[in-house]
Amino acid sequence: MDLRFGETYEKLRADVRAFCQEAWPPRGDEAALPAAEQAIRFRQRAIEAGFLFRTVPREYGGAGGETDVLTETVLRQEFDAARTPHRGSVQGTHMLVPTLLECGTEEQRRHYIPRTLTGELRWCQGYSEPGSGSDLASLQSRAELDGEQWVLNGQKIWTSQADSAQMMFGLFRTEPDASKHAGISYLLVPMDTPGLDVRPLKMMNGGLEFCEVFFDDVRIPAANLVGRRGEGWKVSRSTLKHERMLIGDASGARRGFDELLKLARRSERDGRPAIDDPQIRQRLAEIEGYVVTQEYSVARMLTALHKGEDAKVMSELMMAKLLSTNTGQQVARLAMDLLAETGLASPGGEDVIMGVPHEYSDGFWVSHYMMTLGSAIAGGASNIQRNIIGERLLGLPRDERRN
Repeated sequence: MDLRFGETYEKLRADVRAFCQEAWPPRGDEAALPAAEQAIRFRQRAIEAGFLFRTVPREYGGAGGETDVLTETVLRQEFDAARTPHRGSVQGTHMLVPTLLECGTEEQRRHYIPRTLTGELRWCQGYSEPGSGSDLASLQSRAELDGEQWVLNGQKIWTSQADSAQMMFGLFRTEPDASKHAGISYLLVPMDTPGLDVRPLKMMNGGLEFCEVFFDDVRIPAANLVGRRGEGWKVSRSTLKHERMLIGDASGARRGFDELLKLARRSERDGRPAIDDPQIRQRLAEIEGYVVTQEYSVARMLTALHKGEDAKVMSELMMAKLLSTNTGQQVARLAMDLLAETGLASPGGEDVIMGVPHEYSDGFWVSHYMMTLGSAIAGGASNIQRNIIGERLLGLPRDERRN
């Protein structure tokens, strides 16, 4: 495996770095704009420059470039290094957009994708329900077709950023008499529709990013169906594939580990830098081994996906997601050990965030540690993933199921 990027890609790296230095952070009048508007303008410029959402066709608001895993890697690395808001609302840009490209109608692609890429249209994901967490196919929220409208009733939970999203993509049972995995449809729901109620849930780190969403005779257009009626489970597999790719992405692991190194250098243990402690160095070395493994594995999977070899890597995506959450937890645990008694303090309001922080403060590490406990559930609970990997990929005996 040749991991060198080569002259062409290093030139691209220099071009992207120069672009980021010019475009971010905002200067002049733009610096006074709200943060959301600043981010929208940056993404618009990055798309026009051909650096962002490269493989999304131009007719849908993307840059219309060819697929190239090394180009994508260089762009992501430089955007992350400059701390730019290139990802946007990942539920929309990294989960819904690929799903619409695969399964949506032409009208849906043209209507939703361009504004989603820039961040003008924000999305949330309506999957989990109070009685249907790891067993998503048992969901009970229903949709009934009444003329040219779907009528929605039920409840979703653990819906990230539902209180700030303008749209939801969600799963609803449209054929109640069908088998569990059948009879589910994939619908797009405007969040300002009458009868829809969003209630934020306070998390243990003090944040309010998760919400409950209630549907009481919520009416949406029949055209908001993605894919065929009753085949929402099939469509959701496309979304889940990209969600696992997002969670398994190695760039976050690398960024977190690099910040962990900084924390180890500035923390003290027995009157000397913590990184001088052999036990700390051993733990750091072990964690970096997992980070590097994840980087190489993701590079292989991205190459296969870009070649259209989706089936070849679906099993590896499950393992990448599991590796990512496990590594993230190891990083967070060591950070808490390095913080010692400082880690006992509750994070402040500025530290309670989801996503990439501008600064890894002590309070952020505490909040991040709490969030990693929940990340093992996102994109498929870790224990469920282990069962699937063991039974379907390794051929191990199935666990005894009890009713």
